[in-house]
Amino acid sequence: MDSSNSQPGVLLAAHVSVRYGDKPAVLRDVKFEIRRGEVLGLVGQSGSGKSTLAMAILGLLDRKRAKTEGAIQFDGCDLLTLGERELRGLRGRKVALVLQSPLSSLNPALKIRTQLKEAWRAHASGPGAQCDAAIRAALESVSLPSSDEFLQKYSSQMSVGQAQRVLIAMAVMHRPALLIADEATSALDVITQSEILALFRDLNRSTGMAILYISHDLASVAGICDRIAILHQGEIVECGTTEQIFANPQHEYTQKLMAAMPRLVHASPQLQTKTAAAR
Repeated sequence: MDSSNSQPGVLLAAHVSVRYGDKPAVLRDVKFEIRRGEVLGLVGQSGSGKSTLAMAILGLLDRKRAKTEGAIQFDGCDLLTLGERELRGLRGRKVALVLQSPLSSLNPALKIRTQLKEAWRAHASGPGAQCDAAIRAALESVSLPSSDEFLQKYSSQMSVGQAQRVLIAMAVMHRPALLIADEATSALDVITQSEILALFRDLNRSTGMAILYISHDLASVAGICDRIAILHQGEIVECGTTEQIFANPQHEYTQKLMAAMPRLVHASPQLQTKTAAAR
């Protein structure tokens, strides 16, 4: 995306390349912006570099193995210049992450209450009542019960959809400015996936939190994303509004993605509305 098109209210602006040792670069001059309060979809097939980009933003790449060049400006600060201690203070508080497999991400040996408490105390201090109130608010924000019975459960005692909502509750507990959802619905059944997508959009609208929604599935982003960036072989080949991408894809790879999923595209009521408006 051309930086000359930058708009006011940019939360994150990245121009970054990543390579491992002497191997070809995983990301090559990837340039994009996330505006405050928007949902940006990052779409690409497996191996295109989507997760590498997410890890680069959070400073979770192994700096001994991965060479990251460029800049990732977040809220006026270049994240690539921060040390590990500074990054720990930022992760979960200003930038949060939700991963693909909730049952792998949650600790099976700890009760849900304990894990939520740990998430709160990572960036806050105060009496137990304040922590309990934050936990209740976080669970209610993702439409989960905050009863003692639920909080005493282990992750193995919940459905995958409930476990994903717990992960999201942990991620939004400190009201981060940016939530990164990395393939956060790909392990879910179709109905639960739809519910989680609607939850992300509701959180975006109610809190103003920006979301980077990473997926290999172009159709899944249609109902929630304001803009979409297409990542192909380590490069962003196209970026535009959701309406533009679906109604008039410009790059050959984007056109191939669209052609590969005609039934999904035409089956989506949200997408029909968006593309009709674009035309």
